[in-house]
Amino acid sequence: MQPETVCVYYEAMGIRVECYAGYRGEQEPRAFYLGERRIEVMAIVDRWLAPDHRYFKVQGDDGSTYILRHDEAAGEWEMTMYSARGL
Repeated sequence: MQPETVCVYYEAMGIRVECYAGYRGEQEPRAFYLGERRIEVMAIVDRWLAPDHRYFKVQGDDGSTYILRHDEAAGEWEMTMYSARGL
């Protein structure tokens, strides 16, 4: 029997993000904080551009999947979706 997947959608939640800027200078999330809890990004599963934001679908070290949104003009990051396995 496979664990159930639970998706929780938030009104965007501001988060702190540790980033890596590659040779093109585009920031990629390496870890982020939910309150005091640090979640390491194990993999960037997908990424896409919107007119005002960059989105990253990431796998956290807690086994959960998150969608992070970066507003490059404002320099702000938000979590827009969370999906946990086994709940």
